[in-house]
Amino acid sequence: MRHTPTSVTLAIMSHQKPNTKSWQVPNYSTEEFFKKKTKYALIIPVFNEGKRIQKELQKLKLYSKQIDIIIADGGSTDNSTNQKLLKSLHVRTLLINTEQNKGGQGTQLRMALSYALNQGYEGVITIDGNNKDDVSKIPLFIKALDEGFDYVQASRFIKGGKYKNTPPDRIFFNRYIISPILSLAAGKWFTDIPNNFRAYSKKYLLHPKLNPFRNIFVRYELIFYLSTKANRLGLKSKEIPTTRIYPKGEVPTKITGWKKVTDFLEIIKIALGFYNPS
Repeated sequence: MRHTPTSVTLAIMSHQKPNTKSWQVPNYSTEEFFKKKTKYALIIPVFNEGKRIQKELQKLKLYSKQIDIIIADGGSTDNSTNQKLLKSLHVRTLLINTEQNKGGQGTQLRMALSYALNQGYEGVITIDGNNKDDVSKIPLFIKALDEGFDYVQASRFIKGGKYKNTPPDRIFFNRYIISPILSLAAGKWFTDIPNNFRAYSKKYLLHPKLNPFRNIFVRYELIFYLSTKANRLGLKSKEIPTTRIYPKGEVPTKITGWKKVTDFLEIIKIALGFYNPS
């Protein structure tokens, strides 16, 4: 089969150690409890998630032989990322942003993605640390990466997906505003883009026209940006049905007040190409 120069370049890149000289990554500390043992890594960004992350990790113990677990901590102060506890729950690595009060989820993801790529993982799965997602879908993401998909998005809104206790305003903005706007930018229809339960291939993350390691990605800009680029770059993407359950009477979120407005403005900027590499 004849390959185009682009596909040859990407194939070579996927087997090379990444060139990190231009990467903008926060300073962080690393605690490795176990050696690398799997092809892919599961990245969980957290900040003061309390019992939620501990309950989630209890469920994830079932999959710790299939995928290495990496905690990307923004600097929690609630002892939820106690090292002895994490080790007992089969977490492979704890990364802690040492630039206190600087950044959010995007900063934590840059930190963890750079670590994972430098460790030689062939792809990563990301999931929130607030225990809302169905971790039993982890094998489906692994299977999709093995099949050559570069961007895999979980969706509670497609056939086979479920959701419960989701605030009505979340459903409305997710399904009818955010996902349509970013789907238009992506050139492909996605139904649940704000959902951080996803998978990315190494080939996608290292694509020369992506460059996710930039300081402009601080809060949720990075996951929105990553949802728009794979299809445009000619890479393989798809959605996987999943379940997301909010706890009754509680909305675990860090999107409040004016942050809702500023995050929406960032979505518009991403859709208009403001975050594309120059």
